[in-house]
Amino acid sequence: MKQGDLVVRNSYGGDVLFRVEAVRTHYAVLKGTDYRLLADAPIPDLSVVRDPESTSAVQQVRIKVNDSIKRMRSERERQVVESEDHIRHALQQSQPFFEVPGKVLHLDGDGNYLKKSMQLYNTMHVPSHGLYVHESQMADVLYRLLPQIKPDIVVITGHDGVLKNRASTDLYSLASYKNSQHFVNAVRIAREYEKNRDGLIIIAGACQSHFEALLQAGSNFASSPGRILIHALDPVYIAIKASYTSIKDTINLSDVIHGTISGIEGVGGIETMGRFRVGLPKPKITADNPVLKV
Repeated sequence: MKQGDLVVRNSYGGDVLFRVEAVRTHYAVLKGTDYRLLADAPIPDLSVVRDPESTSAVQQVRIKVNDSIKRMRSERERQVVESEDHIRHALQQSQPFFEVPGKVLHLDGDGNYLKKSMQLYNTMHVPSHGLYVHESQMADVLYRLLPQIKPDIVVITGHDGVLKNRASTDLYSLASYKNSQHFVNAVRIAREYEKNRDGLIIIAGACQSHFEALLQAGSNFASSPGRILIHALDPVYIAIKASYTSIKDTINLSDVIHGTISGIEGVGGIETMGRFRVGLPKPKITADNPVLKV
């Protein structure tokens, strides 16, 4: 067994696919390939997976991911039609308009997850800026970047988990988590930058993160109410939903939470206004002004 191998834990019934991050004398450090989980396991408990696509765990996740992406695309298509109808009704004529989705700043503690996240933002045409940052450095990076990027939405995520041998009564202590304290520190910096929760939407947390502490620090959406594993793309799904929800409307909490792969036990949040705007008339694109910048 070596770094980079795909493995499952036999004691857990092979329910999650991991990539070996490091191999120690008696155990291996693992990162989930689909779930934002950082774990370790005794080497004898691990089995190398040669064909990950053939495992039931991966197949089930793929189905959920595809369903989630289809839902996003369907909602986006419906929104475009509704925007056209609204403008046509308001002006009583067909008038070309332009769209300004909310801009996302995404900090991720995992480079592979960041790559997948940026691909999905690009697919959905969400303006985004992503950085691979260790969880412990996120607060400092946000302090520098927020005034430069001026995002509408911030995603603060990576890896997390409840430390081993913690009693249920310890779940409300930040000391019981691998990275929740770092996420809380980053949320506080972002909320200090913009105190209005509708002015800057913050989505924070990873697998099993301290949901209550993240909300109290100022996030709009956070994981994980049920201290469960969340899928790598769940924060991205919420960010896209926020980016394309009108500034006149609140993000439908039920829709956005149940639209994630992890569901209500994985992600929760508070009522929040969207960050999407429509403009008129549509600017003429010229050689001197090929792209509208808002």
